[in-house]
Amino acid sequence: MFKDKVLNKLKIILPIVVLGLGIAGYMGLASLQQPPEQKPPETKLVQVSVVENQFQPMTLTVASYGVVKAKYETELVAQVGGELTYLAPEFIRGGLVKQGQVLAKIDPSDYDVALIQAKANLAEAKANLVQEQAYGKVAKEQWSDIKSKLPTELSLRKPQLEQEKARLKSAEASLKQAQRNLDRTVIRAPYDALIASRHIGPGGYAAPGAVLGRILSTELAEVRLPLAQQEFNFLDNQGIGANVLLTLGKEIFHAKVVRNEGVIDDTSRMAYLVAEIPDPYGRSKGGVSLPFGSYVTAEIEGINAGMVSVLPRHLVTEGKVAVLTPERTLAYREVEVLRFNAGEAVITSGLEQGDKVINSALDYAMPGMALDWVDDPERNTESAVEPDTKLVGEAATTTSVEG
Repeated sequence: MFKDKVLNKLKIILPIVVLGLGIAGYMGLASLQQPPEQKPPETKLVQVSVVENQFQPMTLTVASYGVVKAKYETELVAQVGGELTYLAPEFIRGGLVKQGQVLAKIDPSDYDVALIQAKANLAEAKANLVQEQAYGKVAKEQWSDIKSKLPTELSLRKPQLEQEKARLKSAEASLKQAQRNLDRTVIRAPYDALIASRHIGPGGYAAPGAVLGRILSTELAEVRLPLAQQEFNFLDNQGIGANVLLTLGKEIFHAKVVRNEGVIDDTSRMAYLVAEIPDPYGRSKGGVSLPFGSYVTAEIEGINAGMVSVLPRHLVTEGKVAVLTPERTLAYREVEVLRFNAGEAVITSGLEQGDKVINSALDYAMPGMALDWVDDPERNTESAVEPDTKLVGEAATTTSVEG
């Protein structure tokens, strides 16, 4: 009986002892185990690319556009009337003619007759003058024998002499007029020209004052170039005398600004420069022609800006440029922008030669932050940023602000 009680107690106590020894052993082993070594957190630098600042000499240009027109345009008008007896083959729309070339002739018959009559009248006037001079000489000799009375001017035939002199001058003027009218029956080109139009055909009658055609001078062409007022800040002498390059397709033509119209257009608020193009049709040297009516783009030579930096326009934000310092940190430089033009910023001060200008977009950029230069020649490949590091510019955006 006693033995059974002892066995029952052992059955209860032994499992408890074994469980306690197991727990104690586990805790002892756990206390002896070393904690895992902690790795220091990795530092990932923002990657950037840069462009090296280089100074360069620059002469500014101002862009414009315009339509080529003839400097001189003339309507050919018949100064005398008559039937057209001749038209030159070149006197047709698009024809090119030389200065002095005969373009048309009017029937001269009536004017030949008038000229002959004027010559006869002149001869008669000369004869009458000689005769009157002789009468006056005789009258003067006759009065020289009369002592009792003084001769009058009429008795000496002086008024008659003046009258004949006046008739002679009138006859001479009539002859000149007749000769001029005869000359006007031949219509000549006043200068080297392009025929723009012709309004009469062979055998037609030209009344005095009738327009026969219209011609355009090929010696000089003009183009009006509109400019905004602020663009004149980049021109010397308001642009007068500046060289101009005109572009039509692949061809380039040289021109020169000859005047400023001096008036701002009420509608466009633009001012206009006028440039001249010599020999637009290349007649003197056989060059490429610049037809009247052509639409051309123009580059007007401006001021000499000296040594400047030229950067992409978006790299200038609120008058500042981000640069990579020699310590591989971010810094901002305040710059003076002379001009924004065609996606570029022309900078006159604020940068040094060789400055590394950051051309990557930066998220949450702070001055002094460490950066990783992608093309750094001294970069240690072992410590390079891991391949999965995000490159700046993949999801970042910047806002370009014009200075």
